[in-house]
Amino acid sequence: MNNQWWRSHEVWRILYVVFLGQVVSFVLAITSFTSSLISNLGVDAPLTQSFFTYLGLALVYGSIMLYRRKRLLVPWYWYALLGFVDVQGNYLVNKAFQFSSLTSVTILDCWTIAWVIILTWIFLGTRYSLWQLFGAAVSVLGLGLVLLSDAGVGGEGGSKPLLGDTLVITGTVFFAVSNVTEEFCVKKKDLVEVVSMLGVFGSIVSVCEISIVERESLESVQWSADIILAFFGFALSCFMFYSLVPFVLKISGATMFNLSVLTSDMWAVVFRIFIYHQQVDWLYYLSFALVVFGLIIYAKTEKDPMPKPALEDGNLIAQYEFLNEEGAASRNNASDS
Repeated sequence: MNNQWWRSHEVWRILYVVFLGQVVSFVLAITSFTSSLISNLGVDAPLTQSFFTYLGLALVYGSIMLYRRKRLLVPWYWYALLGFVDVQGNYLVNKAFQFSSLTSVTILDCWTIAWVIILTWIFLGTRYSLWQLFGAAVSVLGLGLVLLSDAGVGGEGGSKPLLGDTLVITGTVFFAVSNVTEEFCVKKKDLVEVVSMLGVFGSIVSVCEISIVERESLESVQWSADIILAFFGFALSCFMFYSLVPFVLKISGATMFNLSVLTSDMWAVVFRIFIYHQQVDWLYYLSFALVVFGLIIYAKTEKDPMPKPALEDGNLIAQYEFLNEEGAASRNNASDS
């Protein structure tokens, strides 16, 4: 009886994870669509796009932090590093929309999976089965077909598709570092603290880089109702994305999260066909089929999505563990008194 209940409980947990992953996937597709729309309206300001998202996170979740009046559980400089890395990832991927198509950017964005597997293996001690690695490899193989298509076999959209693809793949490295760091933080510390600090330091880094990189671009923008609505749509959808991601990372991990959002590519194809009225090369469909096949293999063979961080002297994980022990000792002293 208990075994049957556990299995039923586990099934519902998996369904819950899948559902959350698909909600995040749809929101991510909207984010990609609005970013592409901003590019099509002639605005080249990827850092400014992200700034409004980070500002929203800082205001909403930072207010909750101020209300709690609690000290940070993680040193601020780690959050500063997280904010810097996340801003670079957003900048590179949003910049890619200036040169490549919506479909290519959203599909190649899934290269994050490969980097996440490598980083979680090295730094968080997560161990993957051969079937899981095979499933992820099949997904990455499918993504390689996009490069083939954009190289001239039938790719559509974008002035410099190969440059756009390179920017996306580079951006995924930063996204992977951000995802893995955020996964570790949300599983060890407070969700609200992680999101609020990401917003605070993301805003600071964005303002600094905007003043250096995008000041002239912003001065040349002819603001209109369409551009303002596009910026608002991007900021709102991205805010929802960052609000949901920590929950998915906490219960499933960075790798499964990135695999789950692969279905955002399906929505990208829908947007491209029905909104932009563009033709989609057959390689995109084959690519998506391989990606989904790899996802199924990974999901069916996943046994333990929770990472097993190793404790090593002098590294980031050791510092977090020390904070845990220090916090527990403080609570014990308070209870004794």
